Amino acid sequence: MKQIANISRILIGLVFVFSGFVKGVDPLGFGYKLEDYFIAFNWEFFIPLALFFSIVLCTIEFVTGVMLLLNVQMKITSWLLLAMMLFFTLLTLNDAIYSPVPDCGCFGDAIKLTNWQTFYKNLVLLPLAILVFSYRKKYKPFTSSGKQWLLALFFIGVFSSFSYMCYSHLPVIDFTEWKIGHKLFPENPKPVNFFLTYKNKKSGEVKEYQSPNYPFSDSTWMAQWEFVSQRVEDPNMYYGKSLIISDTAGNTVTESIIRNPDYQLIVNSYDLSKSNVDAFKKLNDFSAKAYADNIATAVLVSSTPADIAKFVNQNRLQLDFYTADDIALKTIVRSNPGLLLMKNGVILKKWHYSDIPDYEDFKKSLGSR
Repeated sequence: MKQIANISRILIGLVFVFSGFVKGVDPLGFGYKLEDYFIAFNWEFFIPLALFFSIVLCTIEFVTGVMLLLNVQMKITSWLLLAMMLFFTLLTLNDAIYSPVPDCGCFGDAIKLTNWQTFYKNLVLLPLAILVFSYRKKYKPFTSSGKQWLLALFFIGVFSSFSYMCYSHLPVIDFTEWKIGHKLFPENPKPVNFFLTYKNKKSGEVKEYQSPNYPFSDSTWMAQWEFVSQRVEDPNMYYGKSLIISDTAGNTVTESIIRNPDYQLIVNSYDLSKSNVDAFKKLNDFSAKAYADNIATAVLVSSTPADIAKFVNQNRLQLDFYTADDIALKTIVRSNPGLLLMKNGVILKKWHYSDIPDYEDFKKSLGSR
């Protein structure tokens, strides 16, 4: 029983450390997920606190995992563990049944699980947490209670500071599809396959055909079978599928921007009203110098033409604005605004608005690419 209890403690500790880290390294991304929950449960008044809750929850989860691994203050840690597992299990059961959000984000963008998969994961961990809780008085501490508390406070301070740093700049590890080095489209795309499902009107038999390999020209067959559904298999692994860029006239211009064979700068701002105005003014000067070197800049926002025009006039900007979905913009760069450099669809560099480089330094860095 001692060995089983220790193995349970270590396994849950590893899961909690991993889960806390992959969310804590991207606190803004997890904050967006919390906002989805607040909207789903009609708790919109919590939205301004989403980032704060994100850092606090990730820190609690990470430090709980560390305390489990190091066998620190197990009487208190086991209570905290049991409470968290009971809460998460009930929450993910609700998610699985009603789907208030499509993805709970328990492992951030590192590992995507469906709501049912997340619930099943918690069903596996809950008995281990109960075992750790029942064995809590028998774990032998390796040092005094005071030193254990100092160790816990140390990890709280370090991890919360680390998480805030990742918010103030950019995540030190990017798990999104917009990470540096990714190419947004395949070089030699394979054909996309379409599958059609038909049902026999008399027998109820269901058959699936790969288009166009089905008897659509047979009038007798078509009279006996009715269309049910269609599914698509895209064998191409590429990123940026969720991004659709439109100009101010409503024309789709996604391809011309992301497939630009030359250097392409992208400024993203999911909400102009919440963006850093000083950063936009700096980016305005940066873009003018880039234009002189034949480097295009596209500003992607999720705002109405009227709001864009008002923002441009108020801040005297000379930038080319385009519109895109706010969810995609929140992912491109975890910053408002953020700056991204691409070439031929490959993401070369990303900057938080706090770290926008001097243009001359930026220009020199291009010489090595």
